[in-house]
Amino acid sequence: MKAAAAAGAEPAATTTEKVNILLVDDQPARLLTYQSVLSDLGQNLVPARSGIEALQKLMNQEFAVVLLDVSMPEMDGFETARLIHDHPRFERIPIIFVTGVHVTELDKLKGYKAGAVDYVPIPVVPEILRSKVAVLVELYLKRRELRELNRALALNNERLARDNLTLQAEKTRELEALNAHLARANQELERANRSLQNEVAERARAEEALREADRKKDEFLAMLAHELRNPLAPILNAVQLMHMKLSAQQRRWAREVIERQVSYLARLVDDLLDVSRITRGRITLAREPVGIATLIARALETTQPLIDGRGHVLTVRVPDEPLIVDGDPLRLMQALGNVLSNAAKYTQRGGRIAVSVEAEGTQVSIRVRDNGMGILPERLPHIFDLFLRPERTDDHPESGLGIGLALVRRLIEMHGGTASAGSEGAGRGSEFVIRLPLRSAPGEEPKANPAAATPAVGAPDLPAAPPRRILIADDNVDALASLTELLRLYGHEVFGAANGRAALKAAECHRPQVALLDIGMPLLDGYEVARQIRTQPWGVQMTLIALTGWGQDSDRRRSAAAGFDLHLIKPLDVVKLSEMLTKLPPVRAADAPAP
Repeated sequence: MKAAAAAGAEPAATTTEKVNILLVDDQPARLLTYQSVLSDLGQNLVPARSGIEALQKLMNQEFAVVLLDVSMPEMDGFETARLIHDHPRFERIPIIFVTGVHVTELDKLKGYKAGAVDYVPIPVVPEILRSKVAVLVELYLKRRELRELNRALALNNERLARDNLTLQAEKTRELEALNAHLARANQELERANRSLQNEVAERARAEEALREADRKKDEFLAMLAHELRNPLAPILNAVQLMHMKLSAQQRRWAREVIERQVSYLARLVDDLLDVSRITRGRITLAREPVGIATLIARALETTQPLIDGRGHVLTVRVPDEPLIVDGDPLRLMQALGNVLSNAAKYTQRGGRIAVSVEAEGTQVSIRVRDNGMGILPERLPHIFDLFLRPERTDDHPESGLGIGLALVRRLIEMHGGTASAGSEGAGRGSEFVIRLPLRSAPGEEPKANPAAATPAVGAPDLPAAPPRRILIADDNVDALASLTELLRLYGHEVFGAANGRAALKAAECHRPQVALLDIGMPLLDGYEVARQIRTQPWGVQMTLIALTGWGQDSDRRRSAAAGFDLHLIKPLDVVKLSEMLTKLPPVRAADAPAP
């Protein structure tokens, strides 16, 4: 019996919701027979003993099919079918007439006009009845599913179903089975096409991600070389100065230069190692109770010189009550220090930085707000990504490896907290918020501990060179001061400039024979300074030397195109520079600066 049902229609596998089948017969024995035959369909079988009861049940429930006895007292099956199909809600419910008397062709025509889709004679053949009802149930399920997915398509199917009701029952089943098969095939084809398109798009995204990763790797290696070379220049200059006869004050200054730059190198290497350790899960936290007020004080100790050096106004607001977190003091100071350093570096000179602390339920929030360069909306979601650096500005040239904020987020998340950023756009400042879980038990304000680093090295004697007028332009204060002092001690007349505009003015004023120009300067970069010098009559014969940490072939080609004669990589080899100065023509009266 189940095989016969399956041959007539596929089981309703698209939904687990049962449908209602109305069984109408005035004889209880027949109702029991119908229920027994149709129980294998797994649907709700609703009996009714008269046409009136059937109409009442139709008003309260929705039915997939009606099995209707023709010969019933009071209201026969034809009249009941007519009333059912006269109602707009029920006009499309399929009706199978069941009759125990001989049915003439006129009776069949009358039944079809009343809305019947088929006749089943008595005695009922269970397989035939079950198969026909299963088909109509399956059609109902498919029609309901299509109506939910696409009402327009459902209307067309309903219209098609009404047209097909005039055909023979067998033709109706065949056509609708074919339509259902085609619909499933189209859906499978659409799904396959969508899957293929998604796979192609995913592969394209993966290839683009690989290209982007390769590009970022090249950029990172170039940045790393630049950032490592930059501090080496003042270190080498200071070491060479220490081999000369210096006053105690000059020696102390040279040592301070070396200490500052080696400290910068140590921080750079430490950050790189931290990123690697965190990425591989190799870093461990030395947790202990940490007071937020102490944490902020220690972080400000390391960043205060940078804040003061750029002339910022700093305000700090910390509640009087102790707020204690369970964390690694060094790592928390590192994270907060990175946020404060970013605020100081990327806020125009004389800006405002505000640090505020507030308890928020079981958490404490530390907010660092500035009125600096802000963050572009498209960069805001990626601001904590590794190797993402802010856009270069006139007030702040490109610097850093773009790992500081990535470390902030990862360190804070290791402490069970969150780090977020907000900005109203470029030039409108930014706010970074660090949230950390508070210790459940209050305690005294604990103390945090910072760390340090050390240096080393040597230098040669310089070959004698006739005195020259030399302009040095570099935004690294130590590099500028140490090279200026070194060349002056060897008898050269040296002028210094800390940015591109100052370098251009100094070149016009002093008319140097040689200009050593750093590429990454604020206000005007080294390329633009060189281009503008070459447009002046007094700058045509000037020897222009690019002094930079960027050393790839593309960087050398770019500096040559801007008008540089030489491209030297930091740290500068002063011996080679002195040899080059000896080969320059002697100073002429015409080379003297304009009065």
